[in-house]
Amino acid sequence: MSGSPPPPPASSPAPRCPGSPAPGGPGSARVPRSPDPRGPGSGAPAGSEGDASAAAGGRGGGPGSGLPPRALRRVVFASVVGTVAEYYDFFIYGTASALAFSKIFFPDVNPALGTLASFSTYAVGFFSRPLGGLVWGLVGDRLGRKRALVFTLLLTGLGTFAVGCLPTYHQIGVWAAVALVFVRLVQGFGVGGEQGGAILLTAEAAPRAARGLWASLVQLGSPAAYLVPTALFAVLHGHLSEDAFLAWGWRVPFWLSAFVVLVGLFVRGRVQESETFRAVEENRPQSPPSPMRTLFAHHRRELVGGLLAKFVEAAVFPFYTVFLVSYADSLHHDTGPVLDAVIVAVICELVALPLLGRLTDRVGRRPVFLAAAVLNLVLVVPAFEAVRSGNTAVVVAALVAGLALGHAGTYAPQASYFPELFPSGARYSGVSLVWQFGSMIASGPFTVVAAALLIAGGGSYTWDALYVGSLIAVSIVALCTLPETAPGRLGGREYAQWPRRDAGPAA
Repeated sequence: MSGSPPPPPASSPAPRCPGSPAPGGPGSARVPRSPDPRGPGSGAPAGSEGDASAAAGGRGGGPGSGLPPRALRRVVFASVVGTVAEYYDFFIYGTASALAFSKIFFPDVNPALGTLASFSTYAVGFFSRPLGGLVWGLVGDRLGRKRALVFTLLLTGLGTFAVGCLPTYHQIGVWAAVALVFVRLVQGFGVGGEQGGAILLTAEAAPRAARGLWASLVQLGSPAAYLVPTALFAVLHGHLSEDAFLAWGWRVPFWLSAFVVLVGLFVRGRVQESETFRAVEENRPQSPPSPMRTLFAHHRRELVGGLLAKFVEAAVFPFYTVFLVSYADSLHHDTGPVLDAVIVAVICELVALPLLGRLTDRVGRRPVFLAAAVLNLVLVVPAFEAVRSGNTAVVVAALVAGLALGHAGTYAPQASYFPELFPSGARYSGVSLVWQFGSMIASGPFTVVAAALLIAGGGSYTWDALYVGSLIAVSIVALCTLPETAPGRLGGREYAQWPRRDAGPAA
């Protein structure tokens, strides 16, 4: 791989970043050594016989070469479709909450409380995600990545479609809101295993030396899914009367999710199971430890550190795309230019994500992640001031910096960094727990808490800036405690266990 150091000779230690464990983990030593006392799949770097292949960019069919290009593209597409389905729901529900749900499900309260109630049902879905992460993580680690992802996509898509079919308050009274909450809980349960599994499927299929690039492509689903519902609601809200929009227009984007799900199920049905999982399955002992036991016994540092590192990305996206629009409205500014700036910034992020993913292959996951986290911290106050200025060019510049560099710089590395932190036998569970608990804490209540702080501050953004800054600061500290995992920065070795099908026993 260009820009990566060659594998070190046996007589010299491999280069490593601060906070990384010493090289020489299971399978990487050139001389016999005693087993790792923490058990199989521990955090010590796991070597492989394919170091030369990895250093050469993963070509030539060696252990680091990944799937053939056509099969790899199919895996990436299957993963992206699921990510689009997840975030499509995320964004259409948020938009519908602001435009329609207070009038449809909570018409008997004043508009402000109705909107707050709508956003509260939106947050409910986040609180069932960790349970989904636990369950689907176990399914993915024991029964296969592909099987878990088919069920999670089905649950996510059916939940989104079902929201569009719900009766209103005027038809069944308070039970309409109850039904909405129930659907959100079921949907959140499905989403709990979707994103982690999607990036995992691609990361395990990609060539080792380009894993950051290929895995980052899965993250394109989030910004792409933001643009589609935004355009749909703009067309429907602009061309329908208020009565028609509230009667049936708001339902159309939810119904269209069925198309995404059908395409996703078709593509995922044709994707082969992860080779890494097959290696684990073929070499699994008769009574293997549970993934949760493996994680909490040997990988607490990675689990807690990854969860806290997730905060920055989970907080800044709703900050830039939702809350700053609300802040502009509270200042009685025209929100149109802010929304347009968000769209421009999201389009720029689509371009930036794969470039930053490739950068992580060259310089490491942690440096890119950490630099972007610091950038987000620096941008918090300028972003508020940009909106206060009312200058469209300034707002565009602030949001492009925040989303295309700040958010993308934390989002792209996660797709390869989080899977590389955990051994293959507990990887699905580890990634899902990090992803969903981090999102639940930092993103789930974000808009509600931020709105309440803005009110408490009398319209001043001081408390909100401290809130966002605190979440980012937690991630910065966590990243400083986590190791580097990019094989290109570890002399071609893996940080955690990443077996081949002809390798020895897997954890």
